[in-house]
Amino acid sequence: MDRVILLLSILSLGVSSQSITDSQRLFSIAVSRVQHLHLLAQRLFSDFESSLQTEEQRQLNKIFLQDFCNSDYIISPIDKHETQRSSVLKLLSISYRLVESWDIPSRSLSGGSAPRNQISPKLSELRTGILLLIRANQDGAEMFADSSALQLAPYGNYYQSLGADDSLRRSYELLACFKKDMHKVETYLTVAKCRLSPEANCTL
Repeated sequence: MDRVILLLSILSLGVSSQSITDSQRLFSIAVSRVQHLHLLAQRLFSDFESSLQTEEQRQLNKIFLQDFCNSDYIISPIDKHETQRSSVLKLLSISYRLVESWDIPSRSLSGGSAPRNQISPKLSELRTGILLLIRANQDGAEMFADSSALQLAPYGNYYQSLGADDSLRRSYELLACFKKDMHKVETYLTVAKCRLSPEANCTL
């Protein structure tokens, strides 16, 4: 009887170890993808700022500080301490919603260059990877079910006919918010991935 219990314990440990390994592999892929998107967002935003006059930069910075991103409707940790206290499933769910919120706006960022044309496909791949991670956690089903109920408003005034000045502001806001959200997702996925390694220091 003791031998049977021991054998079952070994098998259980093997399955558990395999599950952790699979999750680590999926997390590594997801983190790598969001890091690529975040770097791309930083580069696009920097290039856009470089193309502006000094006064245009100053005015747009002032406006953006008073405005907010469409994804701000998604409830997320307010600081690094809350991020570290959040469960893996919560971080995954928020990350999924943030990526999903760019499904339509990302199309407006595409075109004109090869890097820009990578945005929508890369976001789709990242969203699929995060969904696989959520589904890999049995307890995540209930938490994730609420995400389908989240209906974001159209991205600012993007779908309205705008003049040249408003078009400039719109592009600035899209790029700034895209950079901001990709930074959030990178942070959340990195912390969630770190949780799989008990010995690791997951401080931000």
